[in-house]
Amino acid sequence: MKLAFSTLGVPGMPIPEVVRLAADNGYHGVELRAHPEEPLHPGVGAEERTAAVSEFAAAGIEIVGVAGYVRVAEPGEDEPRVQELRALLELARDLGAPFVRVFPGGGTGQSEEEADATAARRLGVGAEYAAELGVRILLETHDSHRTGAAATRVLGTVGHKSAGALWDVMHTWLGGEQPADSYLALAPYLGYVQVKDIASAEDTTPLALGAGVLPLTEVVETLTREGWDGWLCWEYEQRWYPEAAPLPERLAGGAFYLGRLLSESA
Repeated sequence: MKLAFSTLGVPGMPIPEVVRLAADNGYHGVELRAHPEEPLHPGVGAEERTAAVSEFAAAGIEIVGVAGYVRVAEPGEDEPRVQELRALLELARDLGAPFVRVFPGGGTGQSEEEADATAARRLGVGAEYAAELGVRILLETHDSHRTGAAATRVLGTVGHKSAGALWDVMHTWLGGEQPADSYLALAPYLGYVQVKDIASAEDTTPLALGAGVLPLTEVVETLTREGWDGWLCWEYEQRWYPEAAPLPERLAGGAFYLGRLLSESA
């Protein structure tokens, strides 16, 4: 397995600095948060996209994915969400990123069945375009569909190889799902895995990996036992918790911790 971190942990940081942090701290890749407050998002032009690709390539660091904010199960008209998704897919193609992250975001005002159908319909349309571009859309285990079982209700309906899953281990744990069960549900669709750590279900302030309650050992053991060989991406949610310790000072320790888990589970 290869290690990455999300730029959600270093909000607004210039791309050359992101690349340096990855290279200096033992990471093989970076997940790019595609938000207007970040250096790279669907609104930037070809020059910025090309420059970023060159920066990453020169350091031998991969762009794991583009983390977007489309909420595919959200009530409302399809077209605005589909257009936003298309723009994210085009950004990922231009950056050479294999994945685009989307949220469920089912919210209130609709039944579980309606949310599933809405998400599946939009993902189905997006998957066709993603296939043309050589990119996969990943539905993150999050909010209205936080467990593997919930996410795969949607993905099983879509039934397209360009629509997959992003396993956020915090949300499946908060949903009461054991790592082995999450993997079993998500395995046919799994793009990559987001790891993190928190103090408790009530306090989700980001901690150093291994300092909290999330079952990271069990997650890595499950992935290793099943022969899965993809990305482990540390999503340290600094953007939402400004009181948390800065991610750069924790990156080396995080890589060491994950490396130890991988070694012990081999």
